[in-house]
Amino acid sequence: MRTSGWARQQPWFWPAKLLLKRISGKELWLKPEVEFETIETADWSFIGSKLGSDSVVYSLGVGDSIDFDLDLIKRFGVTVFAFDPTPYSMEWVLTQNLPEKFVFKPWAVSGEDGKLRLYRRVNRQGKCAEVMWTADRQAGDPDDFMDTPAYTVSAIMDLLQHEKVDLLKMDVEGAEYDILDGLKNARRLPEQLLVEFHHRFPGIGKERTAASIKMLQQLGYKIFSLSETGREVGFVLDQERN
Repeated sequence: MRTSGWARQQPWFWPAKLLLKRISGKELWLKPEVEFETIETADWSFIGSKLGSDSVVYSLGVGDSIDFDLDLIKRFGVTVFAFDPTPYSMEWVLTQNLPEKFVFKPWAVSGEDGKLRLYRRVNRQGKCAEVMWTADRQAGDPDDFMDTPAYTVSAIMDLLQHEKVDLLKMDVEGAEYDILDGLKNARRLPEQLLVEFHHRFPGIGKERTAASIKMLQQLGYKIFSLSETGREVGFVLDQERN
């Protein structure tokens, strides 16, 4: 989720683009359901008042960008557990000078414990990505894939002996739907969810995003933020229901 410098300088650009995509049926008509004071960093919005030095953050999908994670560590002293099983990310992390509170695990996260098949991402021009892999076969190269062990959020909490997750952020190239489905069986839900939805991928579609959001609302989550593209959504758990 990266925006160009030119687009950032045009305040009308993203609202106009999002409106056109909604009218054409490419994006969902979403809006915040609750209001919180938020902090924006690295193109993500989150509720800072719900984080402190004892908070646990799970960051799913590292790629080659951890600006969000490092900013949270600097601001709040939180511990960020970052997960990414892809070869590029594992090698890239090893080259970084990282604080102790950034803990990297080369694990895949999914809706079920077992194995996850990931395909190398292919862009619209047909070029294969060096960094990104996707769970959506139609958005990747069907002949260039990897199978990796995968764990649910609950299983990871057990492995790391965590009783809670204060914030769960995911940018996982289409794997978010199964991960979110797995939360239905979680013994304790993360208080904040930051999700980039990938319904623009040919094998997914916005109906699947709509179904995931409806499921999260049934679990007690409410939307508190939307990005300029309409695809990055912040959810907060309604404590009155949980």
